[in-house]
Parts: sequence; structure tokens; C-alpha cells
Amino acid sequence: MSNNLRYLPAIGRLLISIIFLVSGLAKITNAAMVKGYIVSAGLPLPDLAYLIAIIIEVGGGVLLLAGFKSRMAAGILALFCIVTAFAFHADLTDQMQSTNFLKNIAIAGGLLQIIAFGSGSLSLDGRPTSDRSPAA
Repeated sequence: MSNNLRYLPAIGRLLISIIFLVSGLAKITNAAMVKGYIVSAGLPLPDLAYLIAIIIEVGGGVLLLAGFKSRMAAGILALFCIVTAFAFHADLTDQMQSTNFLKNIAIAGGLLQIIAFGSGSLSLDGRPTSDRSPAA
């Protein structure tokens, strides 16, 4: 990859990870509201769903930002985006819900690019590995 283009995967990971980090941290500070929203969507076990969402969004966002286990993190986040699109934004007759549905699907598409092409050279996944054996 040319010298200038090598920054693009890191910038892309930053831009995608921001939405998950901000959303996950907002969930931590608004637990009752988020759990109420989960209940209103008809999903079971709102406390567990809330905890899973925070772990996926904050944990996945951090992994994606650092470029560590990026393909795995991107896969989990893409699945999360698709599931939440259908669970929370499936009323496509409502323009706001339709927009949020398409946003989630588009983010999943960007995450599939990370799965396909990796996290780039400016990442923990892309760091050079040592061919040397540990000293005895």
C-alpha cells in the first residue's frame, strides 16, 4: 500500500468505532432508559441484553480502534448491527426508523470490508512479528 494510503484503514476504523464507543458509553449512563427501550421492543431478558450490548459496543469499539482481533470484532459488530436493525428499527414506514435501519445495515457493510481486507498496517493486527526465538 502506498505511503499515503496506509493511513486510510486506521482512519476508517476510528470513524466506525466512534459510533460504538459513544453509544456503549451512553448506555452505561442511561441504564433505566435503555432497558425500557429493550422492553418496549419486546425483547426478553432486558438486563442481560443491556449488558451484552455494552460489552459488544464498548469492547468491540476498543478492539476495532486498536486494530486488535479486528476481523473478529468487526464480525461481531456487523452481526450486532444487523440484529439491532431488525429488532429496533424494522418499521420501515416510519422515516426515522427506516433511516436508522439503513444506517445499521451500512455500518455492517463497512465492517464486512474490515473482515475482508483486515485492519491495515497501522494496527496491532498489522504490526510486524519477530522471527526470532526467545533467548534461552
